[in-house]
Amino acid sequence: MMVNQPFIGSGTDPERTLAMTYAAPEQRPALAALWGLDDRLADILRTTREPMVGQMRLTWWHTALSALDEAPPPAEPVLQALARDVVPRVNGARLATLVEGWEALLEPALNRDAMLAYATHRGGGLFAAIGTIVGVDDPAVATSGEGWALVDLARHIEAPDKAALARAMAQELLEITRAFRWPAAARAIGAMAQTARLDLAARPRPHGHPARAARLLWHRVTGR
Repeated sequence: MMVNQPFIGSGTDPERTLAMTYAAPEQRPALAALWGLDDRLADILRTTREPMVGQMRLTWWHTALSALDEAPPPAEPVLQALARDVVPRVNGARLATLVEGWEALLEPALNRDAMLAYATHRGGGLFAAIGTIVGVDDPAVATSGEGWALVDLARHIEAPDKAALARAMAQELLEITRAFRWPAAARAIGAMAQTARLDLAARPRPHGHPARAARLLWHRVTGR
């Protein structure tokens, strides 16, 4: 898969920055560490043109994340933040499964099964991990994450037919959770699910647009 710009999970995304303010102050370091991991894994896909090299780099991360359960982290800022702020609640073996989502994008044929594996492990796993941090355990959290990840993929994949498939799959998943009212504790991730819905519009406004910010603020108040 060829990617020519950061995924919308990137720390440069103004809407993610806004959503982070919805979390309790004591939870923000853990959420920042989890998003930092997502950014780092996305960067591997963005900067790797040879699938074998990408696989080797992702394998390193899978091993390093799993090792957080047994040993102190190496001198790597993302791993150190995870060990300090996340692993006490979400163990390293569980974090390692997020890598498997990115590995799915290295498959020779990026078909529905590969996209589903990507969505399940990257988006579903990430949102569920954040849900654990904020104390919200509901299937809608992971399902929303899967939809969000597929929207992110659709915005950055080069092949129009693959992008259309990712959007269609995302639409199905996000429709399942449309009626879910996000608890106040989980609105930092609920807001990210809302950004995915906004991106599925026929003519989506750019991230940071005032109308989008207003929609996210409404979500903060209502959970819808």
